[in-house]
Amino acid sequence: MPSSSRGNSHGVHKKISSAPARLSEVSIQEESRMLTHMEELDRVLGGGIVPGSLTLVGGDPGIGKSTLLLQVCRNLAGDGRKVLYISGEESLRQIKIRANRLGEFSDNLLLFCETGLDTVEETIRSVVPDVVIIDSIQTMYDEEISAAPGSVSQVREATNTLLQLAKGMTVSVFIVGHVTKEGTVAGPRVLEHMVDTVLYFEGDRHASYRILRGVKNRFGSTNEIGVFEMKEEGLVEVKNPSEFMLNGKPEGASGSVVSCSMEGTRPILLEIQALVCHSNFGIPRRQAIGTDFNRVNLLMAVLEKRLNLQMSDCDAYVNLAGGMRIVEPAIDLGIAMAVVSSFKNRAIDDRTIAFGEIGLSGEVRGVSMIEQRVAEAAKLGFTTCIVPEVNRSQVKHMGGIRLVGVRTVRDAVDLI
Repeated sequence: MPSSSRGNSHGVHKKISSAPARLSEVSIQEESRMLTHMEELDRVLGGGIVPGSLTLVGGDPGIGKSTLLLQVCRNLAGDGRKVLYISGEESLRQIKIRANRLGEFSDNLLLFCETGLDTVEETIRSVVPDVVIIDSIQTMYDEEISAAPGSVSQVREATNTLLQLAKGMTVSVFIVGHVTKEGTVAGPRVLEHMVDTVLYFEGDRHASYRILRGVKNRFGSTNEIGVFEMKEEGLVEVKNPSEFMLNGKPEGASGSVVSCSMEGTRPILLEIQALVCHSNFGIPRRQAIGTDFNRVNLLMAVLEKRLNLQMSDCDAYVNLAGGMRIVEPAIDLGIAMAVVSSFKNRAIDDRTIAFGEIGLSGEVRGVSMIEQRVAEAAKLGFTTCIVPEVNRSQVKHMGGIRLVGVRTVRDAVDLI
């Protein structure tokens, strides 16, 4: 096949040792990373860009993938790094118009519009840049393969060629990937297995916020997220996501509870909203936005069984304000209290936060990193924190916040 002949003819191969090496003889040397001067992005990458790495950036059309990478190019070029931006979707004029919106650019940034894989490879070899941006991988085309651009074989071959260039020349490569309706990168699944890092840009393109989430990272944690806000001058980092997510929270409203979720090492406070009302139809409607729909149904079944709440004839809507999608079980207690608050039409104190996992027996189970969650709540001015009883003794520094331990969901609901 043509794809196999490419690597033998002019592909770049790493030197392979002639004999297996003992694990004890392998030297570990920390590679120096390139900082993008965007703390949110550097956090998701694990501390910066690793030389010779291959990173895939996916997201919906118009979400801001190209804008983010163009800002990275500006920062790296300003540090004296040679950056090559290869676009298969836009002309040089279109890129220039977008760049003018972001600010001044250094002469170290080179633009190249091309879709031919052979030409792209030759250009990278001749320029020898520090960082290469491919926008997008679905537009790259190898004439030796009789398939349309964006097909499985074309995407696989293009990624394989870029992988060999990255490892052989120690060039950091970022490739942009389109996503399908299901939110996954279009093309073969092997694409995500071949790259070192996979980043997904999430959020509603009609809203101002954007969330960059790492789903694979060979050089760092896969639980970190970066939060950005889309403005006229480009993407701006959100230093305090908790304050950003709680902006506009109503006061004294029933069905509104603040909970805390851990995204990597970062605690994020978010508002959980619930609306429970009697249904006018034979089958009540249930809807969940921002969290798992089946998890919400499970929690409502626990409330009906353990607290004798008759909600079988009620419509129920649960929404995580701010647009984030959270599936951590630690927000179970917040969802349950919001549902009961709306059902009984009783407001929960605005300075109260609740988190904990709920089991099928109605017990409230412990959560991880309790001190970080409590510290974040105290920093934002909350006075009461409802936590699992098993976690209460683990908090050494409460920061002036009152801890209320609960063993069952009944104990928590009785506080409403």
